[in-house]
Amino acid sequence: MVKPFFELRSTHNPHRWYLPLDNDLCVGPPGNGFMFGGVGLAAAIQAMEGTCGRPVVWATAQYLSHARPSQVVDFDVWVPVVGKGTSQARVIAHVDDKEILTVNAALGARDSDITGVWVEAPEAPPPSDCPPHEHWRGDAGGLHGQIEMRMARGNFGFDMNGAPRSEDGRLIMWMRPKAGGVVDAATLAIFADHVPSGIGNALGFNAGGSSLDNTIRIVRLAPTEWVLCDISIHAVNAGFGHGAMRLFSEDRQLMATASQSVIVRRHDADR
Repeated sequence: MVKPFFELRSTHNPHRWYLPLDNDLCVGPPGNGFMFGGVGLAAAIQAMEGTCGRPVVWATAQYLSHARPSQVVDFDVWVPVVGKGTSQARVIAHVDDKEILTVNAALGARDSDITGVWVEAPEAPPPSDCPPHEHWRGDAGGLHGQIEMRMARGNFGFDMNGAPRSEDGRLIMWMRPKAGGVVDAATLAIFADHVPSGIGNALGFNAGGSSLDNTIRIVRLAPTEWVLCDISIHAVNAGFGHGAMRLFSEDRQLMATASQSVIVRRHDADR
């Protein structure tokens, strides 16, 4: 299976995996890059799926510190509960003795003919009819440079074009890996970590945030080239923002839902 962003490496210990970092997995200003939070969650998901041999149902990451380019991040998987159809697992990701993030998750799949989806995809033109948009930081050599974005609704980046504060906090965009490959749970986790991209659109000025957490719930993986990301910022207060994302395939199947809390930052000074 093709991994569009990175390839997590195994060790002789089935509970330990590792990821060498390079600039393509990092974000941030020149000289101060760090591993994109979604990469950490994505790698943890791959580690747990590899150790447990089961697909992830939900996973939540708490971001504690930064890992830098050229460092190696170790992912240690703990599986305290293995049931008939479900495993409960957690990952501690660290660089040497420095803990970078922790991830808790449930994995498994059960035979059931009970199914239903009550969430509808938003109205959005196809990717070919939406204008392309580069990430505001212009990280051509970083993680953002590996993702193609097309705006379907809302404003994104430094150029807000004088847009007013959003009435509903919605930002809708298509995303896909520029290198192609399979859109798996790890890919969705990376896309889901773009909830902070909706902060500026909601507030009406150049702003974003540093993720405190990232929770993703996988509904159903579907073959797709593009992912429709429906971002909803719920509230900003006391320096923190809270929002969510729904992720759909091109044929409008709900693949996952996600949510985050972030430290809100104004970006004007970073231009």
